[in-house]
Amino acid sequence: MTARPANAHQARLLKLLRDGGPNSRAQLGDQVDLSRSKLAVEVDRLLETGLVVADGLAASRGGRRSHNVRLNPELRFLGVDIGATSIDVAVTNAELETLGHLNHPMDVREGPVAVFEQVLAMAAKLRASGLAEGFDGAGIGVPGPVRFPEGIPVAPPIMPGWDGFPVREALSQELGCPVMVDNDVNLMAMGEQHAGVARTVADFLCVKIGTGIGCGIVVGGEVYRGTTGSAGDIGHIQAVPDGRPCACGNRGCLEAHFSGAALARDAVEAAHQGLSAELASRLETNGGLSAVDVAAAAAAGDATALELIREGGNRTGQVIAGLVSFFNPGLVVIGGGVTGLGHTLLAAIRTQVYRQSLPLATGNLPIVLGELGPTAGVIGAARLISDHLFSPA
Repeated sequence: MTARPANAHQARLLKLLRDGGPNSRAQLGDQVDLSRSKLAVEVDRLLETGLVVADGLAASRGGRRSHNVRLNPELRFLGVDIGATSIDVAVTNAELETLGHLNHPMDVREGPVAVFEQVLAMAAKLRASGLAEGFDGAGIGVPGPVRFPEGIPVAPPIMPGWDGFPVREALSQELGCPVMVDNDVNLMAMGEQHAGVARTVADFLCVKIGTGIGCGIVVGGEVYRGTTGSAGDIGHIQAVPDGRPCACGNRGCLEAHFSGAALARDAVEAAHQGLSAELASRLETNGGLSAVDVAAAAAAGDATALELIREGGNRTGQVIAGLVSFFNPGLVVIGGGVTGLGHTLLAAIRTQVYRQSLPLATGNLPIVLGELGPTAGVIGAARLISDHLFSPA
């Protein structure tokens, strides 16, 4: 894909076709502030670029039937969501429908070279399956702070060896297409906004609880990244004064007390102390414990596992309550691997937020689990690159 929209009107039309699918000229005219003649000119120019193609006659609205147009069905975007312990890679069309999706376990601490070798192998496998001859653009999510304009991770606490690595430049050269890079939780928020539980909400928070904890902030329908790209790094808000040491160098961070890694550590400790026969049995069988084991033990009625989840939910809820009082969102979405803990976790978070934030902020505030699971990040990554490519150069 070499063409880009020439102006803001064309960019708006492309995004309407991306988000709403094929549409008639008449229906597009209802959604943009353009005269019929000006709209016709802009649509014709998009048809000339090849970004948009004709798609038959629209249903009659009385009088002369309008022609449908749609985004070129041959456009392909690559979405990559690099987590702390796994990689998700997907191919989408221009309307961000997932055509193929692969997942592979991978420790991000192996470093950018090893991780991107795996990403490229997964992308090649998707290409070889016939889903794409090549990619028109790629979006990449990483589990740490990103200096957004340059696409470079900056001192990510759980990503040794990644500080300053030129992710965007390196991947663009390897893939042969434009690349955009962002923090993984921002992409989760964008995925839930495009195709998940936040479709109709302009101002919301998306909290990802996995190996680490982060928050995507959406304001007026746009991700808010802050001045340098570090907005939403709530895992390093202090939750326990003089608490546990954190990977970031401080003490008492939320992430040090409740995240996938912290929960696994607490579960192992509880098993060794004889507080839970269920967790001890799983530890002996598996040689280790994870958040999945805690969730299974809780589902079996294990009191210690349930208490670990409630305690973590309470601490997370206390931090979110402060965010709700400050930001006054219309929705809070909870996502990430630890959401396998389900409604016990959600109930604890809700209790703290509704108890601590003022009624004006929480009176009509839904706090819900995300709908898309592991596909949220890759859809958000495809949305990220499409936002870039569907904007004037």
